[in-house]
Amino acid sequence: MKSQKGKVYLVGAGPGDCDLMTVRSQKLLSQAEVLIYDALVDIPQLELISVTCLKIEVGKRGGKPSTQQQEINRLLVEHCHRGKQVVRLKSGDPFIFGRSSSEIQALIAADCDFEVIPGISSAFAAPLLAGIPLTDPVMSRCFAVMSAHEPDALEWEALVKIETLVILMGGRNLGEIVWQLQKHGLSSQTPIAIIRDCGRPEQQIWISTLSDIVRKTTGQSLSPCVIIVGEVVRLREYLMQPEITNRLDLPVTKNDRQLPLAGNTILVTRAATQSGQFCDRLQELGATAIEMPALVIGPPSSWEALDSAIGQLSSFHWLILTSHNAVDCFFQRLQASGKDARSLFGIKIAVVGKKTAESLRSHSLQPDFIPPNFVADSLVENFPWEGEHGGIAPTNCKILFPRVESGGREVLVKELTAKGAQVIEAPAYQSCCPETIDPIALAALENRAANIITFASSKTVQNFCKLIEQSPELSRSQDWLQNVCIASIGPETSKSCYDLLGKVDVEAQEYTLEGLSEAIVRWVAKNQR
Repeated sequence: MKSQKGKVYLVGAGPGDCDLMTVRSQKLLSQAEVLIYDALVDIPQLELISVTCLKIEVGKRGGKPSTQQQEINRLLVEHCHRGKQVVRLKSGDPFIFGRSSSEIQALIAADCDFEVIPGISSAFAAPLLAGIPLTDPVMSRCFAVMSAHEPDALEWEALVKIETLVILMGGRNLGEIVWQLQKHGLSSQTPIAIIRDCGRPEQQIWISTLSDIVRKTTGQSLSPCVIIVGEVVRLREYLMQPEITNRLDLPVTKNDRQLPLAGNTILVTRAATQSGQFCDRLQELGATAIEMPALVIGPPSSWEALDSAIGQLSSFHWLILTSHNAVDCFFQRLQASGKDARSLFGIKIAVVGKKTAESLRSHSLQPDFIPPNFVADSLVENFPWEGEHGGIAPTNCKILFPRVESGGREVLVKELTAKGAQVIEAPAYQSCCPETIDPIALAALENRAANIITFASSKTVQNFCKLIEQSPELSRSQDWLQNVCIASIGPETSKSCYDLLGKVDVEAQEYTLEGLSEAIVRWVAKNQR
């Protein structure tokens, strides 16, 4: 039997934030059997790796002992010949001061299959994340990137003629760099910026001039850092104004304000197509957000009931929509039936929750009723019957309720029917459990990387528990949950968390994703400060 052929991937890890890695890099990390990585690679990135992956650190941190390049080459060849999928993870981009040439030559000589995966170099990411453009029609028509690991080897006389300089590996030689720049003609008032730990929650920025930067950073640990020299540094003062940073999506750094969720890794369990905005919000607050799709939204087993109801819409007094999915699926089916929103003339619409109301408004319709608390119980308790703006008694009221086909709560139908209303249920969609757990989310759980898990519905709790059964390590016991904060969007979801996970640490006061993120911020402030 022919043995499996191995392959080596030289992967760029980017500047330090998992979200600034390419999608391909993240996928390869989650599939790696052997990881050979530099010391400068960020810890959260390593948490994407499976617990079964062999991890080998090979140093490359300035001023400290490092594995010899010849030994690194040997390790790559050895594990490739063993038929393993090997990821050689390098900080930034493999071809920008990544010492990849020697490794590629060794792989070619040993007849090893390999591929190079680009990454975002800190030379480009650090200035952008600090709000400093490298080019400008007036201030900077070109820029140069260099390593200052050996400052004596650089042609300073030529470099000072370039409008913008980007200097890597220069933190330990800052004094020498500043002296050389002034010696060869740059004004002592030339702006300079130092960005340390770019793209990470602990990112720090120092802005000064050549004459004062050494004094300003005395006693500070600068490595790893990117140094920018040139007039473009002055643009940061303009670009970092709040009304502009909001448009550019530039991060607030440690120097400006400590982000409330910095240092936390949050697992978000929602439908794959619905977690983006929530993840973005958590990341704006400083967290590392990992999506774990726990729902797959699809059509019901039959459209017959909904099509029949749509065919006699004029007979209904109310339409009740309790979720974003219900809104979208109902209007898709309405359109498939050759109708549009005009068919709802004379029908009042009740929705549960802000997001459901927003979804309805996207179809140019305003809800007639939103209960004060965003749960089905509140809709029943506060439903506007006769004498209010509903204008019809329960016994005369016919209600259309497009809903999930199975697994939804029955309280709304039961209570409205008990009051005498005629409620027509029509399956509009089905929410199922994904077949497999996302590999990045699984690695985060198995490596104890995620310290907060969010749940926005009881179904996500149920499916989460099904998915983790695919991991023998997680399913054997719930010890891994001891140091994990379980965050729930509301009482019904919390009940499922207690039943299946044994605890709830955070419950949103307002039953929305915004309320959930606010509750997490409060919990972190109370428990981690």
